[in-house]
Amino acid sequence: MKILIAPDSFKESLEAIEVCQAIQSGFRQVFPDADYTLLPMADGGEGTADVLSYALDGRWKEVIVHDPLMRPISAKYLLLSAGTAVIEMARASGLHLLTPAERNPLATSSYGVGELIADAIAEGATRIIIGLGGSATNDAGLGMLNALGVKFYDKQDELLAQGSAELAKLQRINLSGLNPNVANTVFEVACDVTNPLCGEQGASAIFGPQKGASPEQVAQLDRALSNFAQVCQQQGFDECQNIAGAGAAGGLGFALMSFCSAQLKSGFATIAETLNLSEHIAEADLVITGEGKLDAQTAMGKVAGGISQLAREHGVPVIAICGSVDGLNRAQTTQFEVVMPSIQKIEPIEQVLANAYDNIETTAANLAAAMRLGQMMSVLY
Repeated sequence: MKILIAPDSFKESLEAIEVCQAIQSGFRQVFPDADYTLLPMADGGEGTADVLSYALDGRWKEVIVHDPLMRPISAKYLLLSAGTAVIEMARASGLHLLTPAERNPLATSSYGVGELIADAIAEGATRIIIGLGGSATNDAGLGMLNALGVKFYDKQDELLAQGSAELAKLQRINLSGLNPNVANTVFEVACDVTNPLCGEQGASAIFGPQKGASPEQVAQLDRALSNFAQVCQQQGFDECQNIAGAGAAGGLGFALMSFCSAQLKSGFATIAETLNLSEHIAEADLVITGEGKLDAQTAMGKVAGGISQLAREHGVPVIAICGSVDGLNRAQTTQFEVVMPSIQKIEPIEQVLANAYDNIETTAANLAAAMRLGQMMSVLY
């Protein structure tokens, strides 16, 4: 029996590869001779590069870049074969790099992301996959583009400083210093956010508050991004501000589309394609996936939902092991043959997270035992 184990990470408790190992350990207690393939998955957010590093032949490159407040930090990205680099923007410009008191989307910069891109290009990358989850910025890529050589000027012909607030003063863009290799690089943006750049569903309104913006600052940010989009349009750039995903990562999606001709793709679809997930599923007799919480968003671009869809296309049964099931009944989980929460007993959340590996292993062993019982019953009857 060939079993493909392909879960997402369980946030705040286990990385995807650890979930794989826990499931395999549980199943091996019942099916020790099964052929197991471990394929940790991600949806383009944090952990994406780690997943690809495990599954593919690559190497990490660590460089000194600038964090959202322009302080030097060490950040790394992944270099794969055939000139592909994988960059998680959060490693340079992530919200987790700031204390709550430091969160200020009027001032934070995506400059470090541009430094990672420039380094990857210098390493020979001709295809760059960028995950946009977890940003601390709302500068529509101003900082990133600065690091790649683009210059922005106000009406006094002075260079803009860093931060989204500066975009309200933008009058002119100079592309003469843009890294020439950007034009020869394919940019693929792993992104499941569908927000436009501006407006009620835009980057500032939807994501600004979690990055520290007050209601008044949200309005200020939105005006700044709107001015940026207007100046870009006046200078002949394609109108990208209303494309789904333009507002991702504080407008970084807009900058990558406008200045780098980036393709915005589903994060799960990007990772699935890179890992040849469909081929792995076609070769399996059973697929086991999972995520920390199975809920209404599972079918909306998350790992477990995407895997169940591919498994059905190949006629392969799929089991989902999760930490919890939130607000769904059996009729809403029919995309899986079995959905099994892994929490074994009621206890404080800190203990639940600490016991995640053991809970998943126990759940997997019980599922395998149920499968073995089913095999025995089919023989008897």
